Amino acid sequence: MTTLDPVKAADTASGTVIQQVFDSLMNYPNSEIAVEKQLAKGHEVSDDQKTYTFHLKEGVKFHNDKEVTAKDIVYSWRRLAESKNSRRQYFILSSIGVKHETTTKTYKDDEGEHELTVAKANSLALKAKDDYTLEMTLEKPFHATLEMLAYTSFAAIPEGIVGDIDGYDGEMKQSKFATKNPIGAGPFKFDHWKSDVSAEVTKFEDYHGDVPKVDGVHWKISSNSEEMYTYGVMNQNADMGYGSNFIPTSKYDPGKVSDTSTDDLGRTVGKYGPIQGNTFDYLGVSTINTYYMGFNTEAVPKPVRQAIAYAANQETIVEEVFKGRGAPAYHLTPPMIYPGGAKKYESHAKNKYPYSYDESDRDKAKQIMEDAGYNENNKFKFTFTVYKSSSTWPKLGKRLRAQLQAAHIEMEIQRTPFSTLLQQGRQGKLEAYSLGWVMDWPKPDNFLGLLYPPLTDTSKDSPQSYTNWSGTPAAKKATNAWDTIQNNTGPTDKEQTAREEAYIKMEEANWEDVTFLNMYHGLSERFSYEWVDAPKYGGADYSRQMYNKVKLSERK
Repeated sequence: MTTLDPVKAADTASGTVIQQVFDSLMNYPNSEIAVEKQLAKGHEVSDDQKTYTFHLKEGVKFHNDKEVTAKDIVYSWRRLAESKNSRRQYFILSSIGVKHETTTKTYKDDEGEHELTVAKANSLALKAKDDYTLEMTLEKPFHATLEMLAYTSFAAIPEGIVGDIDGYDGEMKQSKFATKNPIGAGPFKFDHWKSDVSAEVTKFEDYHGDVPKVDGVHWKISSNSEEMYTYGVMNQNADMGYGSNFIPTSKYDPGKVSDTSTDDLGRTVGKYGPIQGNTFDYLGVSTINTYYMGFNTEAVPKPVRQAIAYAANQETIVEEVFKGRGAPAYHLTPPMIYPGGAKKYESHAKNKYPYSYDESDRDKAKQIMEDAGYNENNKFKFTFTVYKSSSTWPKLGKRLRAQLQAAHIEMEIQRTPFSTLLQQGRQGKLEAYSLGWVMDWPKPDNFLGLLYPPLTDTSKDSPQSYTNWSGTPAAKKATNAWDTIQNNTGPTDKEQTAREEAYIKMEEANWEDVTFLNMYHGLSERFSYEWVDAPKYGGADYSRQMYNKVKLSERK
């Protein structure tokens, strides 16, 4: 966990807790990707698809007993667009494209001095027409407005509680709000967070929706997967847990998944065990995510990147490193939201992927390196940085390192805390790195924005990825394709067709230069003891599920 401020959060652990404490106008119910109303009770859209009018529920309370009004929404979204603490300005300014004027702010933090482009104070085209009516005007129509508004960056917080935008002094410092006293309108109230130890929330009795069935939720926090396994499985101190954070891949046995069935959304339901005489209820969900190896193109030359792509076999990696807990990735866009769906994803990869689909071609990798002037006496050396909390990325790296040795490539693997990896990435200090992207909203735009070359420049503030991709024909193709996407944001069939063609061009441009080497799409798993009754979650993954409908019976 890094923060409990909705506009600053950019990681799954923080988002899981934020989902319990804060509500937004819209929501993904149980993480399923069809959005529903949450704080909103209805909305209208103008004929030109640019103006949205939202009607808020009346009588909804924040945890400080203040009623939620349209002014709170305006303030919350202004923070998203204007605050130096926001990590997601582009969601509201570029993606949804709310009308605004921009300005540049300079600020200092632990990483140095930064210039940040934000919305000019009070320039957002947002208007609280009365206490329960909000009007929002876009620069142009956008095809996924409601889906984006379900993301927790758009969560409501009490007007003026933090003074990090013009016109507000704040009731508390942002640092206190983000770590010690976050106040939202969600089903649970914040209790405490001790960094790298635990976090806890308690039932909010006055919640406007379904009041929680449990008194609270406690999270054990640790980057050590063995420690988490001992805590949750061996000592039974947890009621449920997720994936390799609960049962590390080193302990996982695919043969222990039994009595399975598949529901109409493709989710696997069954049992897992036994472990120490206990059998868990098992849920496996193909969620909308992609995990990749990113390259700083200024540090790792193209022939090296291509050689690594030839050496990697995504199919084998999933089976042998992850024990089948996922699917091989050839595109950054996950199969569930790829244009035309999973079958089109697979056929495009089989027919077009240029680096030996479903095999490791070490001879080709070696040939590319030798053509570029490398040999036994002139090897290319670089560092692959992986986040410390992962037990599988180091194994993947070691496997890849062994395959690369014959291709005159020496790869050092460095493990570092997740927050340090992100900081080094923003500073342009990484050569290659492991990261992943879990959907913010279920459209390819949300993933492919990571490849947009101007937003990969680490010499500028807040790069979306750390590849420094520029100056090549493929980078130009990707830039032009992204411009096409941005010029066809509306909901019409014609614009959707233009976007889908551009999505594929961006994927193929990335293949050409290998700025991201896509590795796998993770399978999300939940393991729960028999006394837990928890709704199944959907493609938006467990971090988007609210826990107010979870029930506990007596432990056995």
